[in-house]
Amino acid sequence: MKSAVEELKAQGQAAKAASRRLANTSTDVKNKALQNISEDLIKRKSEIIAANKIDYKAAEAAGMSAAMRDRLMLDTARIEGMAKDVLTVAALPDPVGEMIEMRTLPNGLLLGKKRVPLGVIAALYESRPNVTIDISILCLKAGNAVILRGGKEAINSNRALVKIVQEAAARAGLPAGAVQFIDNTDRALVNELLKMSGVINLVIPRGGADLIKFVAENACMPVVTGGIGVCHLYVDKNADISKAVAIAYNAKVQRPTVCNALDCVLIHKEIAQSGLPVIAAEWAKAGVEIHGDKRALAILKANASLKVKSAVPADWGKEFLALVAAVKVVDSLDEALVHIERYGSGHSEAIVTEDYQSALRFLNEVDAACVYANASTRFTDGGQFGLGAEVGISTQKMHARGPMGLKELTSYKWIVFGSGQIRP
Repeated sequence: MKSAVEELKAQGQAAKAASRRLANTSTDVKNKALQNISEDLIKRKSEIIAANKIDYKAAEAAGMSAAMRDRLMLDTARIEGMAKDVLTVAALPDPVGEMIEMRTLPNGLLLGKKRVPLGVIAALYESRPNVTIDISILCLKAGNAVILRGGKEAINSNRALVKIVQEAAARAGLPAGAVQFIDNTDRALVNELLKMSGVINLVIPRGGADLIKFVAENACMPVVTGGIGVCHLYVDKNADISKAVAIAYNAKVQRPTVCNALDCVLIHKEIAQSGLPVIAAEWAKAGVEIHGDKRALAILKANASLKVKSAVPADWGKEFLALVAAVKVVDSLDEALVHIERYGSGHSEAIVTEDYQSALRFLNEVDAACVYANASTRFTDGGQFGLGAEVGISTQKMHARGPMGLKELTSYKWIVFGSGQIRP
């Protein structure tokens, strides 16, 4: 019997062999695989839900936080949403083979770039079993093989989903080995995986800060990091308060357990007295707890129905993943920019203002993957951006930034047509 390490290495070699065939697989075959996956998710949703209930009950017994359990949970609506997303990706243009930047050099050489798959992608992720589907379909459509390693808290859910993906892909004619799943929760295997630079072309960690830090520091191949979202909303002195209230509520409350949820509101002193109580009152309807600085507390103290406490230094730059928000009154746009530069994670930042110059300055000067003027940070999502889904949200600048879809899972090679040219 093979050891766990030997099995992992065999999976890696199978993925590498499959990646060579996938690189030249037609769009029709890849789309058929995705259509099969979508159909099977619906047909076998009771099987998925049954497996997910095992994980969810174990998570409850282990004392997992409500935020993490929300990420773990699958129900009929979420499975149907996953199936819909699969079809959206199937309908997108296939990036593989696209020719870009074609030009003719003075010597007559015709030069261009051709999009090609990256090869084998390893994905390490926690809690959210829907990631199994998102990453699988995007990798397959972009011609990549994938090695999946989910967290132990979702092991039964992931087993059920991977089985569906593998069987649906095989029926469409995709090569065996295209989707690999590490069905062993031993953490030592992650160390082995991160050494397989001869097999794996890119690693994408999705999870908490500890996982991302570990992968970034130990991988022997390129890593795309991100996912930690400390998201700010700056309410400018020229803001439309009704917009600010709606955006602050949506960004904080609509789904507080995800990385693009709002963590901190910075509000200009000239509008704080009138605007902050309205924002706080709207938040109060959902039970949001406010951690305010001295000036924010002074404004909000008159309303005894609010959940308000004094902010501590650790509240600035904290990803709450809960119905908690930090609030600070600032003197200027400059102060807001300095605060975001210091405490932001490079994920998503927003301004509410009716002043075009202030909006433009914010968009130009804030260094983040996604920067918004008069819109909620909750839009930072592959599906919302028209990518169908995402393998992750990159907060770095090479080679991808923000939600990563099909094109971010490709590289390119130079294609050169000549007519007998030689270099002088």
